[in-house]
Amino acid sequence: MNKRSWLLGLLLLTGAAYALQKALPIRGEWAPEQVAPGVYVIHGPTELPSPSNQGFMNNPAFVVTDEGVVVVDPGSSVQVGEMLLARIEKITDKPILAVFNSHIHGDHWLGNQAIRARYPDVPIYGHERVGPKVLAGAGTEWVQLMLRLTENATAGTEVVKPDHPVKDGDELSIGGLTYRVMNNDKAHTDTDIMLHVKEKGVMFLGDNAGHGRILRLEGGSFAGNIQALDNALATGATVFVPGHGSSGGSEVAQRYHDYLDTLYSTARQGVEDGLADFEIRPLLLPKLQPWQQWAGFDIELGPHISGAYLEAEAAAF
Repeated sequence: MNKRSWLLGLLLLTGAAYALQKALPIRGEWAPEQVAPGVYVIHGPTELPSPSNQGFMNNPAFVVTDEGVVVVDPGSSVQVGEMLLARIEKITDKPILAVFNSHIHGDHWLGNQAIRARYPDVPIYGHERVGPKVLAGAGTEWVQLMLRLTENATAGTEVVKPDHPVKDGDELSIGGLTYRVMNNDKAHTDTDIMLHVKEKGVMFLGDNAGHGRILRLEGGSFAGNIQALDNALATGATVFVPGHGSSGGSEVAQRYHDYLDTLYSTARQGVEDGLADFEIRPLLLPKLQPWQQWAGFDIELGPHISGAYLEAEAAAF
């Protein structure tokens, strides 16, 4: 190998090593908002992952009890997870007792790494389908996707999957509170869990609802997502935490339910009337006026119409 080739190789190796160095902490004074007594949410940006938001886009949440803290969806990177820990430590010095991951999408659970590094024995709960999917490649795909979308602002993030599988109907007593797991096979994905914290009257919806943001629905079900939100509303919870966007009362679940129901019912009627999917769009747009200013509307509308049409068509046979 001549000197020029050797120097070129060294530069390439140095560049690769530099790219793999851990990225900088999350910028911004992201403050937890108390949505119920002892229940906090850091409401993240509603735009897609980018260099400017460093991949932070979800709603990390935590519940503080006399015994310790339960975390829900610690975020999209080790940096988000570390930011979450720092915010928790400003509120309490109690330890993390458990972590819940609402579904397979890595923008909600790649922050597990930071929690596990600080608390090596902490149980991380997720739907029973999540672990196998992560091992089958979904974890690596999400790490790489976040790196690409953020131009390496999430570098240093590693896969730490949920290791305690749960399913619909499970009830876990943690720190003196009851966490009821809700799942109806397919909703936003086929791995979703919602959490009803009975004593607090709080429902964590995961990505079964966005509030101010329209969410993608690939590999899930419009009918199933609508049913999941019906189930959430039927609990009588008074505080609803979406996967993206602001928390609030029952309107958080209801507004997203109404968006999905408007879209899916129009698609079903279109199938019944023999229309093609592209013929449904002009019929649908006036009905969706209340949601047209939500983040992601223009991006997701086309895929949602196609997906709703295919689902309605399949249901008709």
